[in-house]
This record gives sequence, C-alpha cells and structure tokens, in this order.
Amino acid sequence: MEHVVLNPNKLTPLHKMDLAITSYNIEMTEVTGGTFWRAFTPGQVAGKEPISSAGLNDREHMMQLFPPINLKEPRIRTLGKALGPVWVRVSGTWATSTYYDFDGHTNGIAPHGYQSVMTKEQWDGVLDYVREIGGKLLVSVANCEGTHNEDGTWNPEQARMLFSYSREYGVPISAAEFMNEPNLLSMSGAPKGYGLNDFCRDQDAFFTLLKEEFPQTLLVGPAATCDKDESQGEKAAVLDTLPIIATKDILAKCKIKPEIFSYHYYNGVSERGASMGGHWDAGEATTEEYLKGAANTCGIYLPLRDEFCPRTPIWVTESGAAACGGNSWDSTYLDVIRTANELGVFSTLTEGIIFHNTFASSDYGLLDPITHLPRPNYWIFLLWSRLMGQTVYDTHEPLREGVHLFAHSRRDQKDGIAYLLVNNSKSEKTYVQLSGNAEIYLLDAPFMRSTDIYLNGEKLEMADDLTMPKLTARQHTGSQLEIAPGAITFILTETDIRL
Repeated sequence: MEHVVLNPNKLTPLHKMDLAITSYNIEMTEVTGGTFWRAFTPGQVAGKEPISSAGLNDREHMMQLFPPINLKEPRIRTLGKALGPVWVRVSGTWATSTYYDFDGHTNGIAPHGYQSVMTKEQWDGVLDYVREIGGKLLVSVANCEGTHNEDGTWNPEQARMLFSYSREYGVPISAAEFMNEPNLLSMSGAPKGYGLNDFCRDQDAFFTLLKEEFPQTLLVGPAATCDKDESQGEKAAVLDTLPIIATKDILAKCKIKPEIFSYHYYNGVSERGASMGGHWDAGEATTEEYLKGAANTCGIYLPLRDEFCPRTPIWVTESGAAACGGNSWDSTYLDVIRTANELGVFSTLTEGIIFHNTFASSDYGLLDPITHLPRPNYWIFLLWSRLMGQTVYDTHEPLREGVHLFAHSRRDQKDGIAYLLVNNSKSEKTYVQLSGNAEIYLLDAPFMRSTDIYLNGEKLEMADDLTMPKLTARQHTGSQLEIAPGAITFILTETDIRL
C-alpha cells in the first residue's frame, strides 16, 4: 500500500494550462458518412469473446459503413455543451481525400482523385454545432490526387472555398493543419509517389494562403505520428514495418513553421491491428509501463518543438489508447485510468490541448456511436473541466503504482487546490493524509471492464429527458482518506495559502 500527504506548502507552480484541454475530434467520415472502424461486440468489450487480428490488409473485416452524424441531435448538443467551449477538430485520414461540394453538382459522386463528398448541409451542421457549444474549429484539408495540378503542385481552390464559406457563415475556421499524419504519406491519402519534398512545398503554400487571406487562422502542424519511442521496446515494433517520415525532417524542410506544434498520441495498436505488433493486453492497461506512454510520447516531441517552434503551445490533435479504432476495453472504465493519467501528466509537461479521438465514433469515442450516450471517459472529461483550474503545480510526488498525483488551482477560483489521485494498483489501497476538510469526487466501477461508472457510489448517466446528473461532492472531515484499488479521486481542499 502507498501513503501520500497532501501539503500545499510542498507545491511549486509550473505554468498556466489551456482550459480547453478536454477537446475532441469529429472525424470527417462522421460528417460525410462512410467507412470507419467496425465496432466490437458486447462480448468482446467484456473480454469474454475472442478477437481475430486480420491486419490492415483485411479492411473488409475491420471496417463498416456508418451514416452521417446528426450534430443537431439534442443528446449530442447537450453533452457537447456540458463539456464547455472547447476546440472541435474535423480531420482524420478521410479528410485528406474529401471533396467539398457546396452547390450539389456532384450528386454525391466523388470526382476523380477523391474518395468522398461533403455537402453544404453537412458542413453547416458542423458550423452550427461549434457555434452552439461556443467552441472553436480546427480542420485539415484535402491533399489527394484530385487537389493537384498537372505540374504536381497543390491547388488551393477547394481549401479557399471551405475557409471563405465558414467565415461568411459566421463560424470562421480558427486553426488548421495542412493534412493528417504526413509521417505516413503512403497511408494517409496523399497522391501516389508523393514524398517529403512535395509535402513541405504544399504545406508552405497552404500556410501562405492562410497568412495572406485568413490571417486570424492559427497555423498548426505537423500532426506528427509514429516517431519511435525506444523505451517501448517490442511494443514499438510496429513502427519498423511502416514507411515513416521523421518529424524532424518535415520541420527542417518546411519554410513556414507552425504557430502551434501538433502530434498524435496512441499508446499502441488495438486488437484489430495486433498482427502488426505494438498491442497491449488488457491486463497491462493499469501498469506503470503502459501509463508511461503519454509522458514518453510527449518527451519525443518536446525537443522538436523547442528546436523548430520555440515557445509555441503543443496540441495533441489525436489522442487515445490505441490506433485502429481503439481497444475492446476503451469504452469501459478500464481506459479511464489511462485518460485521467494522460490529462494529469500532459498538464505538468507542457501547455496545450488534448483532442480525444473521437467524440462519437468507434470504440474510443466519448459517446456511443449508435445511442450517443456518454461512455465512462466522457465523465472524466466532464469532471476535469468542472474541477481542475488553470494553474498547474508540481506535487514533487514521483509517479508510482498507487500514486499518480496531480495538482491544479480550483476551477471555481476558490483559494485552495484541486488534486487528482489515480490509484492504478489492482490490489492495494492508497492512504491520503489531509490537513483539513475536503470535497471528494471518487470515481470507480463494479469491475474494470464495466461500461458503467460511479461517482461517490451513484451511477453517472444521462436521463431520457436529457437531464444531466448532479456532480455532487462528498464532504470529508477526517484526516485520512482511503482510496480503493483502481479508483480515481478528485480532492478539493481549501486553504488561505497563496501559492
């Protein structure tokens, strides 16, 4: 068992955090409708049915067809607004080959060189949703065969139309990446034979367009992924099989540097792609080795940010437990431990935003893609956004099994500290020594792969009439608090000490 003392005099201020850290992706294929990762069965989610790993070459068994998302649905609007005015990213691999047809001339048939079509009505739905939640919009644009001129250069007309229309609609695109995951050009929808020099030339052209015609749009990039983390050993073996372009080479070659540095973080590969390597078993999902993934990945990109884009914020523009649509347990309480730890660790390392992938699609979605009811990870996002304030502190407590402790100012701006303690032990309690009264928000579940989550013993769920549950604290008056194995606890203290 572990013991930890909460003493505000031990805390050291680090920096101010972006309060929109709990942002998310709405995949372009959700907007247009199309193929996305096939859902796991309830038995597979519970860990009771086997899952075959056919690999990425057998996409027929890995994908299924989904209709366009209705962002006007009251349940989606209510849950989105509850998370606050965050950033919404519309991107993904599918965005790289989507044609924008705002006058209906294609009749839904993708022109040569494109894979899908987005209508005016579908984009209006995105803009209306972003306006409804008071959010801001980040996009990537098409960079497929159809967007290129005869001489091979990128044609800006489709992008110009998207940005102009959005601005005229009253919901301007506030930030943009050129394309999704340029490290993997051969897998990201770029033209055949398209390489590093082509990408850097075209991203410079795109950023020039934005600087000249849409100067309020933040330049974000390079949406990096798959740069190798040697500390993961055999778990990084999947990277040896992929045609990866180093992020350092991209940043060195591009003339116009991003104003926001972006990368993607997945702890591994889901069961769908486990044959490639890089998959973690559910039994490893609370281990120290597994939870180090967030810090290790940030550790890859922080030096690159400092070298090429010094003093710019870092955005994790895609984040989740596993690539290829998420693990079978990502829709359960088990993944909340990873998510809570990621929010805490990232906040201590740098200033920026995490875009959870996704809001309402596949097994890593915050919402179920069919019912649009919130999954366990939605509630950790909601509680974080309600409780954890802007100032981040160093707790000087080493991360260890049973004690992943993070500290912020209180979101309600009262004098005091908002702590987050993740007990990732499967068997041992953690004991917390308090110096005074505290408000306790304890999250747990009946079992780790439960699709239900409880707050202070009450199940968190949205009512049929769209009523959200009250996130009520339990008042603690003793000097010691006991945290059960696998529990996640927000502890709000009050103090007159001005840190």
